[in-house]
Amino acid sequence: MIEKILPVVRNQHLLLCTLLICNASSTEALPIFLDSLITAWGAILISVTLILLFGEIIPQSVCSRHGLAIGAAVSPFVRVLVWIFFPVAHPINKLLDLLLGRGHVALFRRAELKTRVNFHDNEAGKGGELTHVETTIIAGALELTEKKAGHAMTPISNTFAIDINSTLDRVTMSLIMDNGHSRIPVYYEEQTNIIGLVLDISPCVLMIAMR
Repeated sequence: MIEKILPVVRNQHLLLCTLLICNASSTEALPIFLDSLITAWGAILISVTLILLFGEIIPQSVCSRHGLAIGAAVSPFVRVLVWIFFPVAHPINKLLDLLLGRGHVALFRRAELKTRVNFHDNEAGKGGELTHVETTIIAGALELTEKKAGHAMTPISNTFAIDINSTLDRVTMSLIMDNGHSRIPVYYEEQTNIIGLVLDISPCVLMIAMR
């Protein structure tokens, strides 16, 4: 889908001008056409209703959920519109490029991204596309520049560790399972003297070892 949309949106100002010209033309032409068929107030009522319903409400509601798929599907039709309205849209496009610059991209600030991630997190249990775990990972990545290494560390006094001479018997295995860590520090004589780690102790291995 991205491959179909990118060539169309690459020239942003030209696409914007084309779509706005088409929108304005249809908005102005519909009541004029209806005025020749029915009374003036009827033409206004029907045109406003049709434009709001089929030009604003329904498209925005559907595209908010399936915008990428719809954009890919109608991209050939949009290409035709760009070609038809090119004589009018191109001069405006060049003027906008001159005044605003070509290829500028609207980027989100960090706070805006966090807000969007939080919104997805709130919708995670209601059929949203992102799970709670995924939104937590994204939010954590956005906060990395604001954190120090100490924020991600656990004080040595609060860690669960085992002595290098400990026997991996039922009692030790029970302690490891109760703490639930996949990496257990191993120390020699003093808990601050960490000499290694016991890695990837899965619950299945612990249960087998305890039998």
